[in-house]
Amino acid sequence: MVSVIEDEKKGTARVILQNPPVNALNTELLVKLSTIIKDLEERKFRGFILESASPKVFCAGLDISELYNPSEEKITVLWKAFQTLWKTLYLTPLITVAAINGHAPAGGCVLALSCDHGIMVKSGGIIGLNETLLGFPAPKWVQLLLVNACKLGKAEHSLKISKLFTPQEAVEHDIVNELVDSSYLHSKAEEAMDKFLSIPVSSFTKTKLSMRKPFVDDLISYQERDLEDVVGMFLHSETQKMIGKYLESLKNKKK
Repeated sequence: MVSVIEDEKKGTARVILQNPPVNALNTELLVKLSTIIKDLEERKFRGFILESASPKVFCAGLDISELYNPSEEKITVLWKAFQTLWKTLYLTPLITVAAINGHAPAGGCVLALSCDHGIMVKSGGIIGLNETLLGFPAPKWVQLLLVNACKLGKAEHSLKISKLFTPQEAVEHDIVNELVDSSYLHSKAEEAMDKFLSIPVSSFTKTKLSMRKPFVDDLISYQERDLEDVVGMFLHSETQKMIGKYLESLKNKKK
């Protein structure tokens, strides 16, 4: 589900999502990503580029099939794994660059917003938080990622209508940092990584921690309530009905 290509000389790695067709974040993949990040930290790597093996999709978000008619235990394990991955990625001392080669809705947008730097291809993709279309609101800590990226009013409006941003809109609203032609995505990601590597480790890490730790601490303060709310929401009959309709629409598109 994930491959890691290490550059021991630079102390960096490429972490490549490989869960076809759309890199859906199931429980196994969420746990795997958290484990990889912790492993790179323990081995004193400096950073990694998060990218996708899919030709048109960076990450389509949480695996919808795992959200449909789940047991309470299954959805609890999934959401805990998602909380853990976000805390791990958002607060890692590693330099993180997202190379966004295509669509990045919902959880894919969360991954992108949680990295230090996001580079997106100029065409062929959309990015944003579109949870309301499936009948549930994005949790507070997910909403704050978008609020922190763009103005509160724009974030609120986008969250309410499940707005998905074009690449140009995404860079204008600071959801991603730069746009590139697809053929230059990897080289530009490496270039961005090199710029971060030139910054002293201590100053980079302390600045990142001071800016981000309060948001992680905030989630920790209500983490169990967040879990209970989300599990209850996903098990609600109306939410399940919306998810079922969405899965059916996906099946029809494939016909």
